[in-house]
This record gives sequence, C-alpha cells and structure tokens, in this order.
Amino acid sequence: MHGYSSHTLKLVQADGSFHYVKWHFRTEQGVKNIMPDEAARLAGVDPNYATRDLFSAIERGEHPAWRVYVQVFTQEEALKYRFNPFDVTKVVSQKDFPLHEVGRMVLNRNPENYFAEVEQSAFCPSHMVPGIAPSPDRMLQGRLFSYADTHRHRLGTNYHQIPINRPIHGVNNHQRDGAMAINGNGGAAPNYEPNSYGGPAQNNLAAQTYASNFAVQGEVARHTYELTDDDFVQVAALYNLFDNEQKHRLATTIASTLSQTPVFIQKRQLGHFYRADKDYGRRVEAALKAAGSKI
Repeated sequence: MHGYSSHTLKLVQADGSFHYVKWHFRTEQGVKNIMPDEAARLAGVDPNYATRDLFSAIERGEHPAWRVYVQVFTQEEALKYRFNPFDVTKVVSQKDFPLHEVGRMVLNRNPENYFAEVEQSAFCPSHMVPGIAPSPDRMLQGRLFSYADTHRHRLGTNYHQIPINRPIHGVNNHQRDGAMAINGNGGAAPNYEPNSYGGPAQNNLAAQTYASNFAVQGEVARHTYELTDDDFVQVAALYNLFDNEQKHRLATTIASTLSQTPVFIQKRQLGHFYRADKDYGRRVEAALKAAGSKI
C-alpha cells in the first residue's frame, strides 16, 4: 500500500528560507487488498498473517521498498490555495503541485528482538532532524507534545535514552535525572550553562532546525467549526474515481459496521454520504437495508 505524511511540513534551507511539503511513499510492490470476509476469517485463524508476511519477505531478501516523493509549494501558494493545506482532512492535488521524486525507502532487516526494537520504539513528530520543521497544521501542533507525553507515560521519562530511540550520535545537553536515566546522567559535570568546565553550549544556529519568520493573517479568537460544502468536494472526487465494483465494496464494508449502530446514528451518517455524492448515499443506504437495518 502507499503511504502519506498527512500533515504538511517545512523543508528548511541553511539560510532559514523554507518551502511547505507533503510526503508520499509509493509502494513498489503494487497495491493489494484483502476482502472484508477474508480479513475477518484471518483475524480469527491467523492474526499474525500480515506481520509474518512482512518478516518472511525480508528474511528471504525480498526487501519491500517505496519510492519517496514530495509535493512542494510556497507560503504564498499555501495562502491562495482553494483548500487549507494545513487541514489534515484535505489533500493537495497532484495536478496543482506534482510529485517530485527524492529517494527510496527500503526495509532491509528484521528486528533482532521484537520487544527492544519494536514495542519500545517511540515515534514522535516533535523529533525532527535539522532541515525539517512543523507547519501551522493544528492537528500536528497538538501531536508535537501529545505523542511525547504518551511515550513518557508508556516507557518512562527517559524513553529517548532507550537504545532504539536514541540518536546514532550522542546528544550534548544539560538534561538530568528522572526515572531510568541510563546514559550516565552527565557524570560529574555541572548541569548549567555557561560553565567553566567545557560543557555543552547553545550554538545559536537556529536555521539548522527552525524556519525564518513568516507572516500570518486572520483574527485571533475562539471560532466554532462550520461544516461547508467544500468539506465534501474531495470526498466526491475520490469516490468518483472508483469503478462500480469498488463503489459496491466500499458501501457494503461501511454498512457492515454502521448497521450495528442505533438507527438515528445511521441516518445522521447517511446525510454525510448523500452530501458528498447522491450515488454514494444511495449505495450505503441500500447496503444498510441489505444488512438488516431498520432505517
């Protein structure tokens, strides 16, 4: 399957200038899906099917790979674009901003110890390498701190010192103490800056990590979120890329679980499907009735 960054990020140059980007990971294996009935069967008889398939392929040397692309646009283009490029529920059209290939991602080894290297791994969008910075995306702004908080709760205050999470090159700072500090805790060195013992010092190279100043516009206030027809345009566009068989599978898959909810919830959700595309709504409603709904 393909992968996407969802969030818009910044690529920052040494002088602090930046462009907004959307990341895309296009599979070289082709897109393949398991039908819902088969997925339900496998969940009962072979719940590790997908994990074993990936592990075995890597062991055989059939390393799965993805071509990596970015869509690139400027701040001015972001402000003028029809859809909010910082809304995680929207996409940026490839017709407007085409894909540029920048690399290739390959999974070429399996973990030696699943607990140490998988269950203890702590991915967080606030852990950014120099040259990448966050955008004004509201969901991303929340995740910058909430993911790290989750890891502190799950793995401990010093989760970033666990071997799978620490950088290849050591980090020099004055952070000390906390449960399960395993990196020597700074030894006998003072934990303040500046000091007279050659400790780490702030380098002031902000452009290595942070973008230069950028303009914002609008009013600062508390705003309610209003659902508009624009929120359904991209849904309809995607739906109408599907052939009849794909539309049928989509409707029946939705109905299989939606039919288990109270009828008033089903009616409320149907309103969204009809608002996106009348055929979409009709198909889901028919599938709900076929599944035994009293709608």
